[in-house]
Amino acid sequence: MTEATTQESSAAADASPGPRRFTLSQRTVLRIIIGLGYWFIRLVGPTLRICISREDGAQETVGQRPLIGCFWHACIIPATYLWRNLGVRVMSSNSYDGEYMGRIIRKFGFVAVKGSSSRNAVRALLGLRHALEDGWTVAFSLDGPRGPRHKVKPGPVALGRSSGAPLTMFHMAVEKAWVLNTWDRLMIPKPFSRVLVRFGKLIPVPPDATDEDIERYTAELQAALDRVCEFAEANVSKVGTAEFRVSHLTSTTSPR
Repeated sequence: MTEATTQESSAAADASPGPRRFTLSQRTVLRIIIGLGYWFIRLVGPTLRICISREDGAQETVGQRPLIGCFWHACIIPATYLWRNLGVRVMSSNSYDGEYMGRIIRKFGFVAVKGSSSRNAVRALLGLRHALEDGWTVAFSLDGPRGPRHKVKPGPVALGRSSGAPLTMFHMAVEKAWVLNTWDRLMIPKPFSRVLVRFGKLIPVPPDATDEDIERYTAELQAALDRVCEFAEANVSKVGTAEFRVSHLTSTTSPR
């Protein structure tokens, strides 16, 4: 384990409260889900043929920071692989579902800040603001933890106003995936699938933005996510062509 990874593991422990008490059956299921989820992402992730595409004015590299990353909950599995070991701070729900997902992503170098859109949100947003001030990127699945699907919530825009960090948004279209019959239509990529990541233009939120401005920026973020989602889904089958070459993830260039 590298020194950076050790530091992230320590930070994860500091950012999260002590373990919740679950029943024996719940703890058993947690262990099974966490183990299967971790090994699935670790084994299937390297087989994915990923292309990174950007709008003009989008973030330049996957690891650029500090930013406020915004995406739909359905993308959480391929996003976990792409942003692994970068110390990204994420809001983790206190629910049972949030517990196992939080434990899986921590194994990939993410740092969970406890809270959700419905419980302990203020505490979590303060934790994310401190992370941005320390130079880290934070990320939101904007329609999580329970939907409505593909509907932006205002939290990230308010965080952008208070922190000064710009909003970035992306969608990951997966050509071949198992899509669960859940509220978010969660995508589980099949091995060797094509994946198109589309980043949208950064959205800075000024510190003097009014509540009316927050509504306008929230609508702009909604439109941007709808736009990158439509683009990625329409072009994912072209990944591997001259127009959408498979990306070297350490490179700062990509097709427009």
